[in-house]
Amino acid sequence: MKISVLCFDLGDNAVARAILLARLLEPLARVEVVGPCSTEAVWEPARAEQIPHRTLPARKFPRFAAAIPALSKLADGDLVYASKPRLASAGIGYLKHFAAGKPLLLDIDDWEVGFFVRSGFWGTVGRALNLANPAGLPWTWLMERLSGTADGITVASRFLQQRFGGTLIPHVRDTEAWRPGGADPTTVRSQLAVGKGRLVMFLGTPRGYKGVLDLCDAVARLRRPDIVLALVGTEPAGWAAREIQQRYPGVRLVGKIPFSDVPRYLAAADVVAVPQRDTSDTRGQVPAKIFDAMALGRPIVSTRVSMIPEILDGCGLLVAPSDVAALGQGIAHLVDHPDEAAALGARARERCVARYSFAAARRDLFPLVERVMAAARR
Repeated sequence: MKISVLCFDLGDNAVARAILLARLLEPLARVEVVGPCSTEAVWEPARAEQIPHRTLPARKFPRFAAAIPALSKLADGDLVYASKPRLASAGIGYLKHFAAGKPLLLDIDDWEVGFFVRSGFWGTVGRALNLANPAGLPWTWLMERLSGTADGITVASRFLQQRFGGTLIPHVRDTEAWRPGGADPTTVRSQLAVGKGRLVMFLGTPRGYKGVLDLCDAVARLRRPDIVLALVGTEPAGWAAREIQQRYPGVRLVGKIPFSDVPRYLAAADVVAVPQRDTSDTRGQVPAKIFDAMALGRPIVSTRVSMIPEILDGCGLLVAPSDVAALGQGIAHLVDHPDEAAALGARARERCVARYSFAAARRDLFPLVERVMAAARR
């Protein structure tokens, strides 16, 4: 059996979820990730991943319409699994489902329409008129509305499950491959010039709703030279980095790193911070980097947003979103109480193995795939 995982843009971080789904499915079938790519190559952190993929250049309308037959041809699996309700992924999946009778699974790991409504009424109206962009609001809204026509749905959070139904498949991690103590932190700590200080790390794309500026402000307010903040995934030449460097010159910045380097960087961190804000972007979202840190047994401080309180219950330190003072106090507490921090990290690792590992996700995903394929055969 072959499964085609559709991704709406392999040149963007959206490909991370598509690759995760593909890796989960490898024991069941031959798996391939297919879809448009907005850059010359697959998104940089994912380039070393050993998942087969095929792409076409990303286009806007009307050229996107001309590319639909070619995109449809790429999705030649016995089962089509569309990652995200976007036109270039779910739209091609619906086409294969209705026109060719292919069984279709739809994965929803973010409330995609929520990304568009944060700009207020008039901003949303303006985006609703943007029909030229296949990833724009009107097409994304339509793809969400059609979600019930899929043969099965998987979601990444409780919020999304309440909204769309389906089977909960969080952003799990391969806890067999990623283990505490498996990477030497010395090189990274030397690279970041931490010395004998304590390293607080944020890993990910520095978007506003991820609370990166809250984190920078929290560490700056502590006025503790022994605490060093590193933002990994923040391109030093980018606009976000320029703003951060101007306002917080002591912050260490590292650009995008391959997935395979994540354990090496997180092993160097004394505290991992995931300071999500509470916005329309984040209410349906669970940051994948939480599970990276959990798999590697790192102490985590995060915010009470979406499913994070459930995930980190008893194995992480939680503060209110956008509460900069509380975030700083939480970081200082973990830094000053290393035994407590280590215990939290150990419990986080245990929780990850039990609930957020590949094995745990496959227990729910494999029966769903088998039910959908059995129904298709009938």
